[in-house]
Amino acid sequence: MTDHSLLRYCPDLLAYTRRQTREVMVGDVGIGGSNPIRIQSMITADTRDTPACVKEVLDLAEAGCEIVRITAQTKVYAANLENIAREVRAAGCTVPLVADIHFKPDAALEAAKWVEKVRVNPGNYVDKKKFEVREYTDDQYADELERIRDQFVPLVELCKELGRAMRIGTNHGSLSDRIMNRYGDTPLGMCESALEFARLAREHDYHNFVFSMKASNPKVMIEAYRLLVARLDQEGEDWNYPIHLGVTEAGDGEDGRIKSAIGIGSLLGDGIGDTIRVSLTEDPVFEIPVAKALADPFQTKEDEVSPASLAPTYDPFSYERRSSETLEVMGHQLGGEQPIRVFTSQEKWNAVAHKIEKMGDFKPEIVVEKSGVIEVDPRDGAAISEINQSTDAKLVTVKDGLDIPVVAAFRMLAFQIDPRHPILLKDTLEPVTGVGDFQEALLIGARRIGALICDGIGDAIVVQSEAAPGQSLRLSYNILQSAGARIFKTDYVACPSCGRTLFNLQTTTQKIREATGHLKGVRIAVMGCIVNGPGEMADADFGYVGGAPGKINLYVGKQAVKFNIPEAEAVDRLIDLISEHGKWVDAPEGEPVEI
Repeated sequence: MTDHSLLRYCPDLLAYTRRQTREVMVGDVGIGGSNPIRIQSMITADTRDTPACVKEVLDLAEAGCEIVRITAQTKVYAANLENIAREVRAAGCTVPLVADIHFKPDAALEAAKWVEKVRVNPGNYVDKKKFEVREYTDDQYADELERIRDQFVPLVELCKELGRAMRIGTNHGSLSDRIMNRYGDTPLGMCESALEFARLAREHDYHNFVFSMKASNPKVMIEAYRLLVARLDQEGEDWNYPIHLGVTEAGDGEDGRIKSAIGIGSLLGDGIGDTIRVSLTEDPVFEIPVAKALADPFQTKEDEVSPASLAPTYDPFSYERRSSETLEVMGHQLGGEQPIRVFTSQEKWNAVAHKIEKMGDFKPEIVVEKSGVIEVDPRDGAAISEINQSTDAKLVTVKDGLDIPVVAAFRMLAFQIDPRHPILLKDTLEPVTGVGDFQEALLIGARRIGALICDGIGDAIVVQSEAAPGQSLRLSYNILQSAGARIFKTDYVACPSCGRTLFNLQTTTQKIREATGHLKGVRIAVMGCIVNGPGEMADADFGYVGGAPGKINLYVGKQAVKFNIPEAEAVDRLIDLISEHGKWVDAPEGEPVEI
């Protein structure tokens, strides 16, 4: 249950204002304050392999990455950061380096000697996740915090002495048992996990840190970051620490880009976020142009004035789909608890009409021009009032051609229109007619429509920023899938590779996709190691996790059921496991129609 006193700290959802923060220095690079939104990534090479690590750092820097992270899973690995840093600087590269720490406080203390920033995960810096069910008394909880103090404060003091920065980075998939049992697997638990560590840092007058609240589910991520910022504002003006944004385990290809755009782009649109990393299961260099494309619209964006004094009609810290009545449109049930429907224009419908029956999961459902949708300017009070006074529920949308930001326009509409009226979402109010940049359309559509869906708004969508009929339809369905609003195909949670990874994530993920991509509604997690694996797999049906070099552990939910399977056999054994649980079907014969 949300603390409603926090609502006054929620960002203005109708007008863009970038959150004002203090500046945190990472080497010579400033985060927050008046600095641009910084672009980060993470190398994949083994941290003990100095030449390989140096090459990846230099490649990322050349691509435009401003801060580079390197895993340091033990003190031995962390010690080699000295050599990596020396060689990177010798090559004339000044990009700050960050040590990624999980489980090992001694590795953090070693790493802080050599790099400009240390990332710690409050869920596993001291704690070892055992999925224990236990009630903590207040005294027991206090004892746990003292144990954290003993392990964490030495790092705080060293970072303060050496001028190092820190990221206190909570991951939804690796909350400690202590947090899980007091707050649950919730955005509130994520915030409390980070705030425990921040309070210890502040006790020692250490403030050179940023926060992150990463999750593989964009809804959870958005709620957690909003809640964190509200909590920081509630604590006081001097809690104005910068925010690092990221969606964990976003995956690869279009799906990874869409999921990242929904989570990162939505929050940037709310004015939250000072540095970002797009986590793709691909070569890290490919993350940089996507991150830049997400950040660019907000790098020089000026603050806006709200077009209306309207309060949200939903809880911005807790997802709940807006309640509407069910209508029948062109033979499809729409609104209420029905699936979010996919619309298209008459022109696009005509272009694919000859192959609709063969388009499988990407077929259009409803034509905008035949739907009876009412277009309205959300600033027109009289028009809104007329719709609200109607006895029957009406399908409504925002009128094309208005000079108002898309997300703000639909939020305004939702704040004023009676909940019984279903809403058709658009990604742009200026439909594109010619050939354009598909990635730009993908990121815009995902950011705008995804933000609204994660707010609980929307009963149908239409993508107007992509002129190609097939691509616009595929994009529509993939946005719904990535937002968790309509699962029509296999859903993958795949982490980006890093130095902890125990197998080739890119080729393995592709093999698993090829073998299981026809299993509609099955969610499969592909994890390179156990850092976030069990936790991020809580929503997955099955998990494929690196347990040791060349060995794979298979999970059902968050429970490991098969251990140390040779990698060469693991995909087949995963298929056997899916069959054992009654979720396997053979792939349909024939090739899908190209759209």
